[in-house]
Amino acid sequence: MTKTLIVPGLDGSPAPHWQDWWARTDPTAMMLDMGDTTRPVREVWEATLAVHIMAHPDSILVGHSLGAVTIAHLLARWPGLRVRAALLVAPADPAASDRTACFGALPRQRFDVPTIVVASRNDPWIPFDQARQVAERWGAQLHDIGHAGHINAASGFGPWAGGKELRDRLLARTARPSALRRLFGTRAPSPLRPAQRLA
Repeated sequence: MTKTLIVPGLDGSPAPHWQDWWARTDPTAMMLDMGDTTRPVREVWEATLAVHIMAHPDSILVGHSLGAVTIAHLLARWPGLRVRAALLVAPADPAASDRTACFGALPRQRFDVPTIVVASRNDPWIPFDQARQVAERWGAQLHDIGHAGHINAASGFGPWAGGKELRDRLLARTARPSALRRLFGTRAPSPLRPAQRLA
């Protein structure tokens, strides 16, 4: 059974955040303990995520805000890790705050796993046009969620079934790994078209 690894953002994702709800209602999901979420350290967050991926190979990664940024950096810098797909919700621009600036610029590399970026048109942490641009660079599908703030509890996102539906789309699209991946555990190129808006 494919594991869903949930990566919280700055200050964590306590109830009623949708990530907390997801971890409590989905037996395949696990909320990762990133340590001190009030004082994030990029190297610590990336290493923590990498350890969990190695323990649960071929997982789907679900990140919010700085958690999405952590996943993006890891996919760009650690291509050898076995990741099935990624759902990046409201990726934050680290330059938007002194508390997150240590995470550096968002990566520009194209990912080699199927990825969906969920972006809001009034996210205070990243302009929509910038989110669209990074989705294109990453080779990800862009899911325009409309005016949804930072897609967190403050903007009304407690239980969010739509997130699980997007994860399930990724599961369906990656249900048949390539022969190369089955034989050698390497990741096949993403079958998703870049920056395609989902209905």
